[in-house]
Amino acid sequence: QVRLVESGGGLVQPGGSLRLSCAASGSIRRANTMGWYRQAPGKERELVAAITNAGSTNYADSVKGRFTISRDNAEDTVYLQMNSLKPEDTAVYYCNFRATGSPIYWGQGTQVTVSS
Repeated sequence: QVRLVESGGGLVQPGGSLRLSCAASGSIRRANTMGWYRQAPGKERELVAAITNAGSTNYADSVKGRFTISRDNAEDTVYLQMNSLKPEDTAVYYCNFRATGSPIYWGQGTQVTVSS
């Protein structure tokens, strides 16, 4: 079992920045991928960014150049630095944990609202 606790969401003006954090605890396999997904009202959940324990990253085209994903393997924590935020970034952001042979785990979600 893996528990994911997210923090860092909130309300920000267009052009602003936010940093999301997700701390994992429990039975964590060392070879894993952690990532962030988001779901806006009326839309499907979509991948925002993901990072393996080796540091390989993957980004959605819509956030490339604006968002940066990173992780601290010693603390089993993943971060999402979001810059130049746009109203269309408004969504509930979910942390995700995946490892071969394990179920996929999700955090409870944190709301990000970009509005003036």
